[in-house]
Amino acid sequence: MSEIAIIKTGGKQYKVEAGDVIKVEKIEGEDNAKLDFDDILGGKKVTASILGQGRHDKITVLKFNSKKRYQRTKGHRQAFTEIKIEAIK
Repeated sequence: MSEIAIIKTGGKQYKVEAGDVIKVEKIEGEDNAKLDFDDILGGKKVTASILGQGRHDKITVLKFNSKKRYQRTKGHRQAFTEIKIEAIK
């Protein structure tokens, strides 16, 4: 059984194993840079590397009031960082 850890980044928690590739909220850094996270349950160290930066697909946000002739649309693309979990110690 491989070792798992729960890491917290960007206000969210992720259950990870060694070798996982996940997309998290944007973290500043160059490609192949090393990151260290703390396991919030067991106190283990989680080492990860940055694979790349990107943006998710566009979503459309619509505000609408019926019978008031009010309608506003806005698009949004959330930035993310793709990381690979290297080791859990």
